[in-house]
Amino acid sequence: MKTKILFTIRLIIAIILIQTLRFKFTAHPDSVYIFQQVGLEPYGRIGIGVLELIAGILILIPKTIWIGASLTIGVIGGAIFMHLTKLGIEINGDSGVLFTTAIVTFILAAIVLFLYKKQIPFLK
Repeated sequence: MKTKILFTIRLIIAIILIQTLRFKFTAHPDSVYIFQQVGLEPYGRIGIGVLELIAGILILIPKTIWIGASLTIGVIGGAIFMHLTKLGIEINGDSGVLFTTAIVTFILAAIVLFLYKKQIPFLK
């Protein structure tokens, strides 16, 4: 039961990370706007998209769960920081959905990293 719940949490993180890629990689106007506001358009948008893709894959592979969770925390932590310092909670009338999703993803990744901390080689 515990294994199924943990896999479900990892799957939710991966889905959140991967489903946003269509906006980043197709230069959706909202995505372009966000990255213009933080001065990272277009290379930051594409680079962060690649990092999110890698994190989404790594968090699903049993031996690399901790790497995927760590990468997710780093990337999403950056997104949260940008929301709090440059973007604001609400972007283009989204009622804070992007910010809330980032918070949820960050918390879930932190839980996963904590629960898989024994996998981290330099902490053994």
